[in-house]
Amino acid sequence: MSAFLPKDFIETAEELIFAVVAAGEEAQRVLSFLRYQRSSAGYKKLSTREANELLENHYPAYLYYSRPRDVNLHGVPTECIVHHHQPRQRLQALCRRACCDELEHKLRLLVDQFEVHGLNRQAIGVTGSLLIGAHTTHSDIDLVFYRRETFFKAREIVKRLLDKQFLHNLDDALWQDAYARRGCSLTFEEFVWHERRKFNKAAIQQTKFDISLLVPEQELDSLSYRKKGKFKMKSRVTEDRYSFDYPARYELDHPSIGEVVSYTATFVGQAHKGETVEVHGQLEISADGHQRIVVGSDREALGEYIKVLKSQDMSAVL
Repeated sequence: MSAFLPKDFIETAEELIFAVVAAGEEAQRVLSFLRYQRSSAGYKKLSTREANELLENHYPAYLYYSRPRDVNLHGVPTECIVHHHQPRQRLQALCRRACCDELEHKLRLLVDQFEVHGLNRQAIGVTGSLLIGAHTTHSDIDLVFYRRETFFKAREIVKRLLDKQFLHNLDDALWQDAYARRGCSLTFEEFVWHERRKFNKAAIQQTKFDISLLVPEQELDSLSYRKKGKFKMKSRVTEDRYSFDYPARYELDHPSIGEVVSYTATFVGQAHKGETVEVHGQLEISADGHQRIVVGSDREALGEYIKVLKSQDMSAVL
């Protein structure tokens, strides 16, 4: 569903909770997208339409056009932020609590396994609904890792725990749910084929969890881009080292377009070096002539995708 990959949240005095979508500040604002509204009745998770309508009708000051990114976002002025929900601090607090609910118990089991296999829990954070206390027994678990080597080790641990059957692959119902939430332009069979080889999600006691990477010291792109319209192409991937970063980046063997960049979780880790991909997204060009394809430059990313081109029928691997 989301074209962005939120890691942490900020909260305003109006009890609006925004997912942060870009590091740093721009024009004294935090670039974000409204995800929850809190009231006496609890948390309401907002669709894109609901979020935009709420801000347009009641809080237009939070609507913001990012000129360097050439995209409309929600931009919260820094002076309006009353609380910053931080994934690592929240995970440590949940692990210290004397009592925990069913989902928090599964979270602890999972984090304990990562620690038993050599990861320091101080390098792990919890995001999503657990981060702000909006979770239910039906919620997923979302973990974030802050070092690239730690994240890739976590993927290896997931593989190992799947082999030991401590963790399990998603069943058809969980895959269907994940596919419906993403709302991507791939077929269900294509979506599952790509996802199953990433080892960034599995199930613990019938609850789905995802792991993702956030590199705090990642160098920010200093170039400003302008959109030139939808563009579809095929190319071979020449470098995938940043494929699980945010945004995900894939260098291409193409005479004029150097890379494809994805701001949606669906296409993180999507392709490997040496594979040929079909890409449909927004062509962007910088002032100095650098061209790239962006997948997920707006929240819905309608019709946009990255998929590996293979000769065999993908449904055979399901």
